[in-house]
Amino acid sequence: MKKWLVSGVIVALAATAIASAPAHAAPADLDGQATSAPPSVEPGLRTRAAAGKIRVNVVTKTRADLPDAASTGQVLQTLSRFPMVTLRVDAAALDRLATRPGVVSVSEDRPVPPVLAESVPLIGGDRTRAAGLTGAGSAVAVLDTGVATGHPFLGGRVIGEACFSPVDADYSATSLCPNGTAQQEGAGSADSEQGACADPALDCDHGTHVAGIAVGNGQSVSGAPPAGVAPGASLVAIQVFSKFTSEDFCGAGAAPCVLSFTSAQVAGLEKVLQLKEAGTPLVAANLSLGSGRYTVSCDTDPRKQAIDGLLAAGVATVVAAGNNGYGDAVSAPACVPSAITVGSTTDDDTVSAFSNRGPLLDLFAPGTSIVSSVPGDGWAPLSGTSMAAPHVTGALAVLRQAFPQAGIAELESAMKTTGKPIAYTGATTPRLRLDGAALPQPTPTPTPTPPADPGAVWPPYFVNMDDYAIPDRGRVDSPIDVSDILDKGPAQLHVWVSIRHPWVGDLKLQLISPDGKVFPLREPSPDGSDFIDETYDVDATSVTTPNGTWKLRATDDYAPDSGFIDGWSMDFPFFENWDDRNIPDKGVVTSPITVTGWLPGNAPAKATVYAEIHHTWVGDLKIDLISPNGMVYKLRLPAPQDNGDVIWETYPVDGSASPANGTWTLRVEDVTAGDTGYLDGWWIKF
Repeated sequence: MKKWLVSGVIVALAATAIASAPAHAAPADLDGQATSAPPSVEPGLRTRAAAGKIRVNVVTKTRADLPDAASTGQVLQTLSRFPMVTLRVDAAALDRLATRPGVVSVSEDRPVPPVLAESVPLIGGDRTRAAGLTGAGSAVAVLDTGVATGHPFLGGRVIGEACFSPVDADYSATSLCPNGTAQQEGAGSADSEQGACADPALDCDHGTHVAGIAVGNGQSVSGAPPAGVAPGASLVAIQVFSKFTSEDFCGAGAAPCVLSFTSAQVAGLEKVLQLKEAGTPLVAANLSLGSGRYTVSCDTDPRKQAIDGLLAAGVATVVAAGNNGYGDAVSAPACVPSAITVGSTTDDDTVSAFSNRGPLLDLFAPGTSIVSSVPGDGWAPLSGTSMAAPHVTGALAVLRQAFPQAGIAELESAMKTTGKPIAYTGATTPRLRLDGAALPQPTPTPTPTPPADPGAVWPPYFVNMDDYAIPDRGRVDSPIDVSDILDKGPAQLHVWVSIRHPWVGDLKLQLISPDGKVFPLREPSPDGSDFIDETYDVDATSVTTPNGTWKLRATDDYAPDSGFIDGWSMDFPFFENWDDRNIPDKGVVTSPITVTGWLPGNAPAKATVYAEIHHTWVGDLKIDLISPNGMVYKLRLPAPQDNGDVIWETYPVDGSASPANGTWTLRVEDVTAGDTGYLDGWWIKF
């Protein structure tokens, strides 16, 4: 899962990296590890234990090995499914654990903090919502500081709750479960407006804000953002934080605070798995929390077995990358390879300064100044990879609705392959473009290579520059073949003629159409000059078959001179506007062309429009032609995967239902935020 790069917002505590061990996919059996291998013990752990008892998470090879490991210390938490036990140990107990053959890893149960209306349109969520893709039929779990379950933005869609909030006097930790116990399940158990979390000093807003980004629905809610990413999805709220009153853990002047033990997170993830197996349609679990600095995958992280287990059950674990601004690292559990790790970008698609990034990142999503729900039926802007991660969590619910048979790996791949590449020092990571991943995409018209001569892309210019001798008192025809140009003749056909002759007054010139109609261009006269270089305007509206062979006929009516046709051309009418017009981000620009005196009736069925546009992401653009009577011709649809930066394209238009004369308008709309450009110019040819 860590083939691409993504960033997220997480405030990290100082932590010592956990030594790596081989990755194992099976959550309940780690026997892929060699029996002779010693346990992986977090460096520095014994020194801390020598100063006093500490909490540790012990992962064993199988659940059968748990009793032996548990006998070395005071049991604080056991799980019903995963081979992990949380103990209180001293240095001697650590030494005993290091000798147990069934122990895989020992790491501190360290408390970590949470990782802290324009973002949904930026990722195309407004388009998926308009297409009826709201995440309906799926649920997402938010493991956080609880959720204000009665908030109108969440619309009564909380379908499950649980609280895992360890109590430990040695850590100054008390419960945030509304009933004051270390564990609570059922309605109200994760309500952040009840119990100790209701104290404003604790700042339990985080979980409600995260949930609103993922599944909020602002319909008929005064002052609300329009919607989160998946406003039709259901929500499972799981409280995994405890209240801490010691500055040793909160930081100087920061007590009291809320922090989350790793053991609580694993218990919460296990609960998600139980709900999934019981029939809750969960597609993603969101963890906007973490700490540490990891440049490689943390395969021995105690949360990995739970994240692996959820993935095997069809539930993605989406984790914020962290808010330390690391250019080559993420926090834990974002470093778990089976998680989807998310970093933060700004509204203009630059990497947020606070966001961790690097080779362990999977996706970017907006995470700067995101407005969402907070307790008290309120709204607030927050920034962080915490805000980026739920964009991806909600996106998974939308994609599950769009592709009900697809696996998590396929949904993740869809987000990555259709995302907008964000380049930064050392890597490039896709920023989520949900509309590109979820909606059927039109095949964009291939962008042609710009011609060396810009005139080469202008409307067809038919010419014959071969010499044709004009016999004395005779005539000659010079042909030009016209094809695929019109279905009736124009009122203003420009004919240029070049002839060399000792006495041009002898000559009569005629234009002959493919259907045999004869248009006089020049009659004999007393003109004694020796060349003709003239342009004639021809009203060819009587021509019913304009495609075919046109002829310039030169007749010498008098002796004794002769000459030759040097060349001639026909210029069928076109109209142009080359005034530059800026295309605003998520805005519309129009450019008019007024057609006068071309045809008395409707435009031809084979009109052609050419447009030249420069834009930093042309897939954002929708291009329409609007006729004088208001008819809209769709020329180009948005194609989110098209990351080109220029359009040189021609479009066929059947204009037969619109009057030819009047104002034709090219309308260019940028449908997705983040990029800008300009319309260089366009023409229309009849």
